Amino acid sequence: PPIEAKPQPDAKQPRPEYEAQQKVRVRLRDGKERNIRHISVTTFWGPDGKPISAAEFLMLLFGQLPEFFKDEDELRALWSLPDTRKKLLEGLAEKGFGKDQLVEMQKIIDAENSDLFDVLAHVAFAMQPISRKERAASAHSEIHEHFSDKQQAFLDFVLAHYVQEGVDELEQEKLTKLLRLKYQDSIPDAVADLGGDIGAIRNLFFGFQRYLYQPSGGAAR
Repeated sequence: PPIEAKPQPDAKQPRPEYEAQQKVRVRLRDGKERNIRHISVTTFWGPDGKPISAAEFLMLLFGQLPEFFKDEDELRALWSLPDTRKKLLEGLAEKGFGKDQLVEMQKIIDAENSDLFDVLAHVAFAMQPISRKERAASAHSEIHEHFSDKQQAFLDFVLAHYVQEGVDELEQEKLTKLLRLKYQDSIPDAVADLGGDIGAIRNLFFGFQRYLYQPSGGAAR
């Protein structure tokens, strides 16, 4: 059969407190395996509202993702802008794959320090997750090539929040909060430093995000 889930062989039975660290290999229809942690208590729910295993959730998600993006490049493009990223997450939630469940999936693929992008890329294309810290370091290099010193300082501040808190810090709704934190509640100081008007700052905040999600070692297009 094209889909199967099987525990990895283990020489001895693990102690109960380490049960969550057991690995389960799930073979999907692309013929590749994904490793997930074994969890004894399900936290996943199917589209019909019934509890399902993590492996079953993984299989269902794999089957739905082609409806949202056809390849890795399209996923990167969608995820690189706050508005299209939000629409993608809303679309997934409507299909029964809400953000809370994606965060749970993040844990069981050992990607808690990664981005939700990595969850989708791992499930869809078997890409190995990388940490937010690594993404930020790569983006930092690009930022210092493309932006002014004052813009760099603000974007480095944004990246620090992203590494600490996650992709939610890159939402459009977080921009004002980040500006107030960086500029001690003075939006006029932020405008003076970063480009002359709020629209330019918004474009800066949106535009730099593509550097977080470009392929490793590749230039953003």
